[in-house]
Amino acid sequence: MALKSAALFEKMDPFIKSQGVELVKKINAVYYFEVSKAKGETPEVWTVDLKNGTGSISKGKVGTADATFTMVDDDMIAMAQGKLNPQQAFMQGKMKIKGNMAAATKFTPDLLPKDAKL
Repeated sequence: MALKSAALFEKMDPFIKSQGVELVKKINAVYYFEVSKAKGETPEVWTVDLKNGTGSISKGKVGTADATFTMVDDDMIAMAQGKLNPQQAFMQGKMKIKGNMAAATKFTPDLLPKDAKL
């Protein structure tokens, strides 16, 4: 069964295309999102590049990430919907972060498109 997050990342694509120049100036980082259906399962990975050109989003690992977010699908959706605070998710172990923490803190749910309520 497909991840619910796949639709979220699809919706992010036109958002990044329209806001990319500003986001690249503001964020200047590349992120990997490793999202799995349940803990311990093999994750699907998306690369959100807010460092190069006008920004992009790709399936799989592209380039080198400044920070990697790992979480389960339901938590990713809850965060996108504003039901799960990223800091609380991290503190509760629902989200793991690898890499540059300063870069990681620049990616906030307000970078997700406002119509991403799935």
